[in-house]
Order: sequence, then structure tokens, then C-alpha cells
Amino acid sequence: MANWSDPQPGAAYASHVDTSTAEFDAGLRSYMLSVYNYMTSGVLLTGIVAMLFAWGGDSSLAAQVFYGGGILPLIIIFSPLIVVFAMSFGQNRMSTGTLQALYWTYTVLMGLSLSTIFLRYTGMSIAQCFFATAAGFAGLSLWGYTTKKDLSGFGTFLIMGLVGLIVASILNIFMRSDSLGFVISAAGVLIFAGLTAYDTQKIKSMYAYVAGTDMVGKVVIMGALNLYLDFINMFLFLLRLFGSARD
Repeated sequence: MANWSDPQPGAAYASHVDTSTAEFDAGLRSYMLSVYNYMTSGVLLTGIVAMLFAWGGDSSLAAQVFYGGGILPLIIIFSPLIVVFAMSFGQNRMSTGTLQALYWTYTVLMGLSLSTIFLRYTGMSIAQCFFATAAGFAGLSLWGYTTKKDLSGFGTFLIMGLVGLIVASILNIFMRSDSLGFVISAAGVLIFAGLTAYDTQKIKSMYAYVAGTDMVGKVVIMGALNLYLDFINMFLFLLRLFGSARD
């Protein structure tokens, strides 16, 4: 997204800081732990906001807003996009504190937007898909962190697949094809599963370039945002495949 994320993941570390291997490894562990803490906290905050907004089912605030018409539903749906684009394109000019505030704002807005899943799917199927996503995400991220294989070429393929997925999703808004919808959902799960491993390796690789600089905090937040998006999208595509509709 920005200049500091240009280096290819999987490349050999070339740290510019004069630290011992042990100190570097300790710093890397602390850095990755911060990324996962932000990402996990963001997912939990989104889930809590979504549940509270949808509490009460058809009489909930979510139902009143999204089924009541008007412009408010559109604002809720598109406001997360505005925030994430602002973070992506303005991160170099923003302070770490500003990025933190925008990250938490984004997760809250996503919670409001995703509250509709509690109006469409049963609580049991949502829970099952969530824990399945959590287990898959943990395994894939661990593999991305520990593998010695360079995933940069794999990442390029996944980004191309993501673009195709977006185009197909837009087309299916007009086509309303159940078959195409199934293919899109299945492909979405696979693409974001792959991106989880790719992004984890990229985030890990970035530490060598920002260690000891004031960019660390920004990289942590943006890395958490990438993993958050991987998790949420993988969860939503799984839910579309296996979620049970409410009566």
C-alpha cells in the first residue's frame, strides 16, 4: 500500500539496526504479538458491536435501520470503505495515534454493517463458522510465519484472484445466480485463506526494515488491519456457504 510495504515478503532480512540475533528475535516476537493483539481485539469489538446492534432480532436497532429505508443504511455500509481507504492512502502522513483511532473506528463501523448477519442467519451457524474461521486462520497464519518458502509469487496470484472475485461479485448483483454465488463464496474462502499466510509472511518480513524506527507502530496497525480483513472476509464467505438461514 505504501512505500514501507514495498519489500517483497520472504526476502532475506537485512536489518539496519545494530542488535544481536537474540534481541532481534525478541523484538520480532513483541512486534508480531502486537499485530495479533490489535487484530484479535478488532475482531472481538466488531462482533460485540454487531451483536448489540442486532439484539432483539426483528425489533432490534439493526432491523429498524436496515429495513426502514432511507440513506442511513448506505452510510453504515459504505463508511468502513471510506475509513480503510483513508488509512491505506494516508498512512505515511498520519501519526500512529491517528491510525489507531481510525482502526478502532473502522472495526466499530464494520460491526454496525455486519449486524445484518444476525438477522439473516441462525446464531448457531454464525458461531460454527466463526470458530471454523478462527481455527483455519490460526493454522494458516502460523504456517505463513514459520515457512521458509517465499510466498511473494503466490501473493501476486492471490491479488489477481481477488480482483476477479470483486468483478464476479459485482456481476452477480445483477445476475442473481445461485450457482455463481456458490462459486464466488468457495473461491473467496480459498483466496482469503491464502492471503492470510501471505500477509503474515509480509508483515513478519517488514520488521527487518522498520525495527528501531518510528514506523513500527504504523506497520503494526496496518498489518493488523490486513489480517483483520482476511479473517472477516474468510468468515463471511464461509457463512454464505454453510450458514443456516433464520426462519
